[in-house]
Amino acid sequence: MVEKPIIQIQNLGKTFKTAAGDVKALDNINLDICQGEIFGIIGLSGAGKSTLVRCINYLEVPTEGDVFFEGESLAGMTGARQRKTRQSMGMIFQQFNLLAQRNVIRNVCFPLELAGVPKKEARERAMELLKTVGLEDKAKSYPAQLSGGQKQRVAIARALATRPKVILCDEATSALDPNTTKSILSLLKEINRTMGVTVIVITHEMAVIEAICDRVAIIDSSHIAEVGTVSEIFSEPKSRIGRQLILGDAVERVDFGNARQIRITFDGRESTEPVISNLVLACKVPINIMYAATRDIGGKAMGQMIVQLPEGEADAARVIHYLQTVKIPFEEVTEHDL
Repeated sequence: MVEKPIIQIQNLGKTFKTAAGDVKALDNINLDICQGEIFGIIGLSGAGKSTLVRCINYLEVPTEGDVFFEGESLAGMTGARQRKTRQSMGMIFQQFNLLAQRNVIRNVCFPLELAGVPKKEARERAMELLKTVGLEDKAKSYPAQLSGGQKQRVAIARALATRPKVILCDEATSALDPNTTKSILSLLKEINRTMGVTVIVITHEMAVIEAICDRVAIIDSSHIAEVGTVSEIFSEPKSRIGRQLILGDAVERVDFGNARQIRITFDGRESTEPVISNLVLACKVPINIMYAATRDIGGKAMGQMIVQLPEGEADAARVIHYLQTVKIPFEEVTEHDL
């Protein structure tokens, strides 16, 4: 995607002062997020991802560094200018944050009221957005009468009310069941496609990144561990935390004996190609699959597989030669490589 950055994060740091001393939540964060993309930020609990998303729109003021929105420094803006810019960055939360005493249409109207939009115009805009999220028939319902998925759809409509250029999603699907999560992610993807809204997704779930993101940054212990396209990160994660998130904890339990191990990388071959079956048939030797984490992303196979080669050197050499001949990326690994 060749687009100019809509958000640039430069040397950003955030330190919280506590009774027990200073806590550095973010350290030297540098990211460019491009206009029109769906950008994922993933990390384990406590990695700093929620603090980062709140620094992007200056709900949290960074201790160091700066955030640029469309080339303009948020740190250099007046308070009024910051508030105006924040209207261009809608936000969706894990717990929906709807106003219980307001019905659905009045929840969606709320940011428009704050922006001084006339009541009639605000209601027309709210109804238009409720239609977009499939809830026009729930306009007069109250949050307590809605399911979790419906509440999040209302929250999405509310976030879109001021016609933002960016939507920030802070663990927006964490409280939802798998089917509802899928429908909410599909809605976000459709909004991105039809409205051109840049979507920033904060999550701890790789499945969310896989489902909708174009690029992803992995955050670990307040630092950015790596950044790349989803296909790059899934096929060949360079950081230990990346390998843990993608391969899962099971990879730590691989039993390494004396037999050689190799990691086969699936980096965009057709997902219907039976790579391992072809290898076994061509070489006429067994191999032992120790661990596999592969996914079908747009009809392409992405991910990795750890296999144990035959004990005989001649058989192992035949497997290596086959992989080289058909140009399947692989590398020999030891326990310390994972």
